[in-house]
Amino acid sequence: MLSSRIIEEKDRELYNDFVANHTEKGHILQSYEWGEIKGKGSWVPIRLLVFDDETPVAAISILQRSVPMGKTIFYAPRGPVVHIKEKKVVAFLMSEIKRIAKERNAIYLKVDPDIPIENEDWQAFFKDYGFQKPKSGSGFEGVQPRFVFRLDITPDEETLMKNMHQKTRYNLRLAGRKGVTIDTNPDRSKLAEFYDLMKVTAERDKFLIRPYSYFEDMYDYLVPKGLGNLFLAYYEGEMIAGTLLFKFGNRSWYIYGASSNAHRNVMPNYLIQWEMIRWSKERGCVMYDFRGVPGHVPPEHPLYGLYKFKKGFNGDYVEFIGEYDLVYNQLFYKLYETFEPMYYSGVRKLIRAKKKMKG
Repeated sequence: MLSSRIIEEKDRELYNDFVANHTEKGHILQSYEWGEIKGKGSWVPIRLLVFDDETPVAAISILQRSVPMGKTIFYAPRGPVVHIKEKKVVAFLMSEIKRIAKERNAIYLKVDPDIPIENEDWQAFFKDYGFQKPKSGSGFEGVQPRFVFRLDITPDEETLMKNMHQKTRYNLRLAGRKGVTIDTNPDRSKLAEFYDLMKVTAERDKFLIRPYSYFEDMYDYLVPKGLGNLFLAYYEGEMIAGTLLFKFGNRSWYIYGASSNAHRNVMPNYLIQWEMIRWSKERGCVMYDFRGVPGHVPPEHPLYGLYKFKKGFNGDYVEFIGEYDLVYNQLFYKLYETFEPMYYSGVRKLIRAKKKMKG
């Protein structure tokens, strides 16, 4: 008999064990800890676990945020966690989500599962349950990358190295010959210095970064539990690059990267990626995700360098099915779709104006 319950702290391990070991949909953004991190801001986490008798069979971690007029929105990053062919379980899960949405005045549920676009079963699921593609959403702060490179890291290190693009392999070895070293177990006190590198990178590449407190939360909730790790590259005693990695179950994700404007010719970013792959392999991971790329782009594209860098490690290029919204209130959804992009556009302009005044 199917049943469900909202998961609290006492059942953290039960929830995490199911999600982490799910063969189809386990993801760090559906972990209990990710809900805690987002809960430090404007989101309220809701973790739902579905049971068949006493055995967990489906899960979803929903982030709830309040919006004007007493309404809320739901977002399940990389969820739900369920075998999509188990029709009865899927139907029960969706009915329970709808019940909770009604109780909490939710306008809609947004999902963006890391499912390849070719997957027909998931496409049918979205159609059957009335999900729709959002017309906007560029300002939605939780949106995940649509295109990624993923690397099967089950082969031995020699094979992984051999499979890389020749230039990637050369740059990786060059970093070692030049004397670049990678600290794979830095003290937490180094986090602030890493964040300083993030600010340098953001200034150079013209993107916005989250406040330092957000990085502190990610470190404190994940790294001590083995769900994340900080990697730092040094050259002649100076920190010149850093990365933040997430790990959950047998998968790992490269999340944030930063680098100095100095000594870029010693290629620290190649060596640090390799050390993250090795670290992941040592801890039983079978998949390493390089995260977002802009899709197939021509050489003149401003992000072609990022695409080429990640492609050089010979991972599989994957396009996910993208975002889908399940609407519970069409009227408020249309209003939100209209005004939400305007709101975030205004916020971005305000942040940029403040930065110009400071600088």
